[in-house]
Amino acid sequence: MRQRHASQDARRAREFKAFVAGAAGRLLHAATLLTAESPDDNPRARRLLTLALAHTYACWDGLRGEDPYDRTRQYLASRFAQGAWHQYGGLGGHRPHPASPLAALAPQERLVLVLRLYEGVAEEQTAALLGLATERVRTICDRATATLLHPPRGPAPAVGGAKVAAS
Repeated sequence: MRQRHASQDARRAREFKAFVAGAAGRLLHAATLLTAESPDDNPRARRLLTLALAHTYACWDGLRGEDPYDRTRQYLASRFAQGAWHQYGGLGGHRPHPASPLAALAPQERLVLVLRLYEGVAEEQTAALLGLATERVRTICDRATATLLHPPRGPAPAVGGAKVAAS
């Protein structure tokens, strides 16, 4: 009995190790995009990925044909949304990290954009995962894309440009 459990544990560990070897890089990149951290300095993204992989490993035997990548990505997105809610008082507030190309986006916008464009998740699946209407997901994705393509400008330059010296 003990030997059977040991062989099952060894098989599970081998399968999971192979999964991590193949998927961890892409999942870490997705987590880094979500947290809007620099790829070279991303402790929050690494922690998020570690939690997602630990969750996947814990339920590995119960996947029963389900794609472990999908399960890990779902947990990653849910955990990010939950963390953003607690950290920023909702998915609307944000604290941008200047080194990230997605720094100008709110956490909810980053989440939708990463799921839709980077991960290629369908609108309906993204909506179901986040508990939003499909139209809302489309609107958030469109707004986030527009923000990235046409970033807000800084303050307008002063008219006349030159300062008058006081005599």
